[in-house]
Amino acid sequence: MTTILKLGGSVITDKDEPETVDEDALAAAAEQIGEFVAEGGEIVVVHGGGSFGHHHAAEHGVSRTDGSHDGAGLLAIHRAMGRLNDAVLDALAESGVDPLPVAPLAAGFRDADGNVRLADGSVRTMLEEGLVPVLNGDVIASAGEGGTIISGDTVVVALAASLDADRIGLCSTVPGVLDAQGDAIAEIDSFESVADVLGGSESTDVTGGMAGKVRSLLGLETPASIFDPESLGEFLDTGTAGTVVR
Repeated sequence: MTTILKLGGSVITDKDEPETVDEDALAAAAEQIGEFVAEGGEIVVVHGGGSFGHHHAAEHGVSRTDGSHDGAGLLAIHRAMGRLNDAVLDALAESGVDPLPVAPLAAGFRDADGNVRLADGSVRTMLEEGLVPVLNGDVIASAGEGGTIISGDTVVVALAASLDADRIGLCSTVPGVLDAQGDAIAEIDSFESVADVLGGSESTDVTGGMAGKVRSLLGLETPASIFDPESLGEFLDTGTAGTVVR
């Protein structure tokens, strides 16, 4: 049973302070992942950009749709994400996990129609060998655009289909998708049903915020859960938590 877990950038970093890791939150998440793996769980970890990728992307005017041919700017974004990825790898290793990085910049591209093509051979092989692949939001070569942003959510969606994942979880700073009263919506089966309650991120975010998250998850064959760090253990134990998008 393959689990894909995304740790949101807002969970593991302070998104308002450039390149600042929330070490306590990251360590807590890594510990729970370590316990899951120790019990035989098979997991792919994906993390967002938080205060590492988003600030650099905004500075260089690069987003999911706005590309750049400025190699120095694209490299700055990629290197910033690499620094955050190193922190995630270290935290997982300290929790008894055997993690290895898989950089989307090297593993994929965005074609002329805007579709992301992400090779999964290395991810599959790592899982077969008992290792934990760790991917992240990144820059990605894009036909006609030079380089654009591939969000962690897009990475999750691309992997979910190719790996035939059994469980998908997105750990955010909120307990799910919230309704007008601030309560987590139990289930979402169409974007229209929640369009009026989805707002943008207050911090710098070039990947679409919660609205983009929900849009990217709808249509997957595997239901996906959106939840907060307090529900991470519940998701790893049961496969669902917070808001379920199907």
